[in-house]
Amino acid sequence: MTRQIYQLKMTLCEVGPPVWRRVLVPGGYTLDRLHRIVQHTMGWQDYHLHSYDIDGVQYGEPDPDGELELRDELDVRLDAVAAKGSQFCYTYDFGDWWDHDIEVEDVFPADPTERYPTCVDGARACPPEDVGGAEWLGRRYDPDSFRPDRVTTLLRRMA
Repeated sequence: MTRQIYQLKMTLCEVGPPVWRRVLVPGGYTLDRLHRIVQHTMGWQDYHLHSYDIDGVQYGEPDPDGELELRDELDVRLDAVAAKGSQFCYTYDFGDWWDHDIEVEDVFPADPTERYPTCVDGARACPPEDVGGAEWLGRRYDPDSFRPDRVTTLLRRMA
């Protein structure tokens, strides 16, 4: 069976001008690996907790105290919970509450001459960590400093 590649568009919610990325990711990646891709692609530092909301089901790192009911993201593959045209939410940092809309724009067979994951497009840098969320941004960062080729280099080191 040919490996399937998911073209995802990730958009940071409630931030203007828009911050977004388009990435190509193997469908066999677990949600944990997708979390690391979101972190590298968006420029976050992975200092905080995160979760996914996919069709009303919460996924993430299980809470040892049992306060958050999350299904283990290590046990769930992207291709098991998403298909072309589907959308879901990824939330990073439960204090600043950065929501990301993730849309599956396309699903297609892997090109055997290409390496994945890859960042193929995007716009603007994410805000810095711990600024208090979208309503507290002010003028504390330069949103125009995004380069897809640098993100792809980080993703290749991760893979």
